[in-house]
Formats: sequence, C-alpha cells, structure tokens
Amino acid sequence: MGTTTPPRTLAEALRARGDESLAGLLRARPDLLNPVPNDITQLATRAGTRASVVRALEHLDRFALQTAEALAVAPDPAPYETLLSLLTGDGLDDGEQADDVGAAITAALPGALVTLREQALVWGEDDRLRLVRTARELLAPSPQHPSPTGLGPTVAEATAGMSPGRLQEILAAAGLPATHDPVSAVAALSALFTDRTRMAELLDTAPVEALSVLDRLVWGPPYGEVTPNPTPPVKWLRDRGLLLPVSTRTVVLPREAALHLRAGRAHRVPEPVPPAVAAAAERDPQAVDRAAAGQAFTALSTVEELLKLWDGGGPTILRAGGLSVRELKRAATSLDVTEPVAAFWIELAYGAGLLASDGETDERYAPTPASDEWRDLPAEDRWTHLATAWLAATRTPGLVGGQDAKGRALSALGPELDRSAAPDVRRRVLALFAELPPGTAPEPESLLRRLRWERPLRGSAPTSEGSDLRSRLALWTLNEAELLGITGRGALSAQARALLNEGEETAAALLAPLLPEPLDHVLLQADLTAVAPGPLERPLADTLSVLADVESKGGATVYRFTPGSVRRALDAGQAAADLHAFLAAHSRTPVPQPLSYLIDDVARRHGHLRIGAASAYVRCDDESVLNEILADRRSTGLRLRRLAPTVLAAQSDPGSLLEALRDMGYAPAAESAEGDVLITRAGARRAPPRTPPVPVPEGPPVPDDTLLGAAVRAIRAGDTAATVVRKEPPEGTPSTGPSGALPRTTPAETLATVQAAAMTGSTVWIGYVNADGAASQRVIAPVRVEGGFVTAYDHTADEVRTYPLHRITGVAELAEEG
Repeated sequence: MGTTTPPRTLAEALRARGDESLAGLLRARPDLLNPVPNDITQLATRAGTRASVVRALEHLDRFALQTAEALAVAPDPAPYETLLSLLTGDGLDDGEQADDVGAAITAALPGALVTLREQALVWGEDDRLRLVRTARELLAPSPQHPSPTGLGPTVAEATAGMSPGRLQEILAAAGLPATHDPVSAVAALSALFTDRTRMAELLDTAPVEALSVLDRLVWGPPYGEVTPNPTPPVKWLRDRGLLLPVSTRTVVLPREAALHLRAGRAHRVPEPVPPAVAAAAERDPQAVDRAAAGQAFTALSTVEELLKLWDGGGPTILRAGGLSVRELKRAATSLDVTEPVAAFWIELAYGAGLLASDGETDERYAPTPASDEWRDLPAEDRWTHLATAWLAATRTPGLVGGQDAKGRALSALGPELDRSAAPDVRRRVLALFAELPPGTAPEPESLLRRLRWERPLRGSAPTSEGSDLRSRLALWTLNEAELLGITGRGALSAQARALLNEGEETAAALLAPLLPEPLDHVLLQADLTAVAPGPLERPLADTLSVLADVESKGGATVYRFTPGSVRRALDAGQAAADLHAFLAAHSRTPVPQPLSYLIDDVARRHGHLRIGAASAYVRCDDESVLNEILADRRSTGLRLRRLAPTVLAAQSDPGSLLEALRDMGYAPAAESAEGDVLITRAGARRAPPRTPPVPVPEGPPVPDDTLLGAAVRAIRAGDTAATVVRKEPPEGTPSTGPSGALPRTTPAETLATVQAAAMTGSTVWIGYVNADGAASQRVIAPVRVEGGFVTAYDHTADEVRTYPLHRITGVAELAEEG
C-alpha cells in the first residue's frame, strides 16, 4: 500500500492511498464531499459516521455485504485466512457441492475486499483486516440488533458479569480443569468450543433432545426462552456452557459453539456469484423492434390525445395537490385505458414538461407552451423526448391509488410520488435487458433475484409479491417500458439500446423507418363516418377531431359526423363552404350526399339564435322560434321573458343559456356587445411556461472528474498543512500553541519571519483568517514582502497567492527534513 509499516488508523490508511484511489472513494461515497474535508483526518472521521456508513452499506452487493458481516463476527483484526474460513467453512460437514462453492468464494473474495477497501469500510493489510468501528457496531450481533449471520455473542461477551464460581462449575461439567481466575476460565471454555476434536467428543455425550435444541438455534436467532426449571436437555446444555444466560428467562448459543455446529461458516448460504438472468423467450430481433415501434406510436397517440382532452383547460387541482379519483377515471375512460395506465400517461406528460398547473385562481392542469413545440417535432424525436424524461423521472405512477405513511391516499400528480431510487432501478433493469442477446426476453423473477443480490439492504425483506420498493419499481419498469415502446414482446428494442448507450439522435434514427408515415387523406362513407386507414398528418387530424367525434380506435380510426360535431366546427369559425372544401380535398372517396346535407342543414340553423348578456338574452329575427322556446317546458328553468317581439331575457349567464338551448336541439351562437358572432376556438388555454419537475436525487450527486480532482488536491494540501513538522521555538520564547492549533505570533515577529523566509527561499507554516472570519492553516513559500502584503506560493492551494499581513495570526518555521 506504499508504506513500510502497516497503518494504525483509517486516516493513515487513507493517507497512504494515491490520488486516483482517493478520487474513487469520493466518487463511490459522494456524501463525504459535502463539504470538502479539510484534511485526511477529517475525511476518515466523516467516513466513519453512522449515516455515511449506512449509506455505503446499502450500496454493497450481497457477497460484499456478507464479507463485511463475516468480518464483524471475526476477531479484530482478522487475517485473510480467518475471513476466508468463515465464508467457506472447514469443509468437514459439507456435501460434494462444497468444493464448487468454496472455489467460487475463494475467487470472489479478493474482489469483495477491494470493494470494501475502496469504500473505506475495511482497511489494513491482508494479515490485519479491520472493519471500521461503526460498520462493526451495525453488523455485529447484539440482543437489540441480531446479526444477519444469525450468530450470537462470543463466550467472553456472554459471560461478562458471570460469577467466578459459576464459571468453574461450567468448566467442571465440560470436563475441563479448574482455573485460578475468570479470564483463564473464559479462555479455556472458548478453546474447547473452537477445538473441532474435543467439541465433537463433548457433543457425542449429549442427549438427542439437546442436539435438537442446538439445531433450532444454530442458524439463528441464537436466543431462546427458558423456564425457571428447564427441561433436562436444556439443563445439560446450560451446565456445560453451550447455552449461556442473558437474563433470568433467556439463554443464548455462544458464537464459537454455533460456528462449530455450522462447520465454521458464518452464513448458511454464501452467494459469491450474482444470480444469472434467465431467458423467458427468444424472439426475432426485427419483430421485437417492429412491436416496440408500434407501441411507441401508440404512446405518442395516447399522449397527444391526453393533451387534446385537456386543451381547453383540464381538471381542477385538489387542495392537497394532484388529481381527484373522479378526474382520473374520466381521463381513463376518454383514453380507453385502465386507471393505473391513465395515471402513467398523465405522469409521463407531466414529467416531460407537457402538462402543468395554469396558476389561475381556480387552478387547473393545462398543456404548456412546450407541448405545442413537442407536437411539431417528428414522431421519432417526440418519442425520444418522452423516453428520456421517463428514464430520469423520480415520480412513480405505480404508487397512485396506494397510501402514504399516514394512511392518506396517493393521487396522480400529487406531491408524494417521488421515489429517489426509481431512475437507478429503471436504468439497471434495462442494463440487465441489454446484457442478453438481442430479441431475448428475461424471466421477471430471475431479474428480481439479481436486483436483490445487487442491493440486498435497500427496502424490506422481499416476499413472493415483491413487496420491497426496489422489486416493485422493477415490476413497474417492466410494464411501463412495454407501454412506452422501450421493449417489444418483452425484449429490449434496438432503438432503446441506442438510447441507453449512444444518445437520442441514434435512437431516433433507428426508430424513424419503423414508424408509419402520416396520411393526408381519409375515406368518407355514406353512414356519416370517415375512416382514417393510418396516422393522419397533424393539421388534418386537428381539423377532423373538431368536425367529427372519434368512434373507435385501432389499426384504423373511425370518425362519426353528428350535428353537434358539425356545430362545433362552425363555432370554431369555419363556414359551410370551408367544410365542404376540406372534405373534398382530403377524401379519397366522393363526399356522400347525406354528409353534405348534414353540413348545410346545421349551417343554415347555426347562428339563427343570438345570445348576449342581460344577465343573458336571446335574439332572433324569427318570432315563431322564440314562441316555440317559450312554449317548451324544458325552458322553464331558464326563467325567460319577452322584452320585444324578437328578444327574450334570461336570469342565467350566457354560457349556461347557450348550453341549455343546444341541449334542447337549437343551434344558437354567442355574440359580442357589438352584435358580432363570437368565435370559440378549442385549445386556446395554456399553462404559463414551466420547467418539468426536477427529479429528487438519491443522496448527493456523483461528482464529476473536475470536482474530484480539485477536492483531492485540497484534501492533500490541507493534510500537508495539518501534519507538517514545525521547528520548536527557542527556549524562552512563547510557544505557537498546541499541535494542530493556529500559530500565534506578534505582528513584528510575523513580518520578520516571512521576510527571512523570502530571502532564504524557505517554507513556513501560517495561520490565516479570511474576510469572512474563517480560520485555516497554510504552508507557504514567501516570494516577496512589501506594502503590508506577502506574495507566496501556497502549497495548500497549489498556486501563488497574496495575503494581507494583518490577517496572518502567526507564523512558524518548518523543521528540517531528515
């Protein structure tokens, strides 16, 4: 490790590392950088804090964690051979497969130790391996926190506080000679339990029932309850120290005895090799790409339909934030999907910045200006935009419909849907897909086993339903990837591989040839329907969606023309002649006569009635029409009265009056105060420009190489200043202070020392207080002293700097090397 003597502390071990190794530690544990440590000692202290160690342990794979757990129950320090023995066992009681497992452990253990050393969880040479103290406290057995290994305390720990007389009784029952003190008695009992031959002879004399008791405790938990008058088998074990008392009603199996019964293994099932991801099916890669492209096109269509659905102003926002259950059901019905799938599309559009709150008094969700720009993009670019937003999003639609920690329902677009682990799980699942040959669909259960091996401490213990968060995120990822067209028929598509490895441009180029070309025509039929045999160009689709209602979707979309849909087009400012020309230009079949009659009939009646504000009024040149409205019982609730032969006044507002008369079968038009017809254009409501929701990071972000290099240099320089050897002051002069404290000298002494150092070219140690009052230690080589400033090469900052002399608290010369 670059030192002639073994390190005595973690700080010394870190100090002996190279810059690349320190950068690797800070990259693996970015929480150590916040803020940048002043020196190596502070870095080591921070690396041993409980929160940081817990975070590091959570990012270990199962075998690295098992290695740390074995070290936690091994002597401190432990040689490499002891650790290997705890993981492989002594092989005396193992089956034939033990050789294969032992070989796998022997091959994997050096890599696991490298991981633990890189993350500063283990330090020391192979003959003196040490687990950091906090990690040992977290992983070692205790009554409050049982060890994952299932082992109990050592004989020494379990007999602490036991009377010397009781220890001698145990020795006598076990056939051991008496000793003169408790320490030697404990040592003798421990030696018995760790001696395979003598321990086997002792257990050969045990009753069968006593061996059954040991079998129940050997793999944990090692604690058991006893009565004041235990059964003969338990009494036999207790008399010989094979069960030691923890309290008046609890006994424990000592660690040394358990290891003998386990054939020396710390874990029942060591897992040195990650589980393989099994293939569920192998498909034609081209068929997979086509299926994924088809689903990608469906995804684009669904998101566009959602934006159109909320074009004129979407649903209101709940007081607590999010979408109500009723509005989610309404959206699911309109999109013809289930509610969980509708929640996914809504959250996807929100995460991509296509939906947002409009910020009005009656706050509603509405498309953003970015959604208009998105709809103008080519289809392949629209897909990469959605897929990239999905990969990075921490919002988790799968939680919708569940409950939070306080039992409150989680709603779509609500504030409690962020899960920091979601992006990492999505990318890891897709990376496992990418490791398989093209066209191969993985088996979901084997995928979950692999994820649990890679992060065993994240979430709760898994169940058959995959109840831990990472497993649920993985299952949701499988479903969402299929919906979005990342996968096709259960296998990763070529365009998704490109998106993960090469970027959006390559993925878009691969997807473009697989998407259907938009059409510029429809097929009009005599039953007042139009068939779109494929995706339509956007201007055609937008106009047709106003002129007709979508009746069915699928490979071909069927639109139906109704009086209401034609009136909607007229309300949007179209004239009858415009509608006839539009249909003639975009139909591959002649315009059916019934459709022409429908348009002319609705246009003839459209605007015949005019509605304005009185509260509201109805104006019509034909008095008979107004007489008909007054005579209709359905108009009773409108409270109409005649002001003039051609004018009726109402107590309701113009909007309500407009809708009521339309429901009665009339085709009224709204008019302005000047008497002009008001044109209502759909899609006019937009949310203000808003940025997409920012993903909630899982801990501190991983630093880039520039920050890592600067941090390592700063730590090295600070360590140099903290550990530099300073020259002792002459006898009779004040000391500069205790080791590590800022030096203290008078201004005259400071000036004289730095001037002498500038003339001799020597290096000095200074204490410096900046303009913010922050104190620091620095090692500088003065170059010039003038005008109340010293210009020097600062070894701490690795650059030339100028310091005001009045901010230097003191100065000390460095001792000669050697």
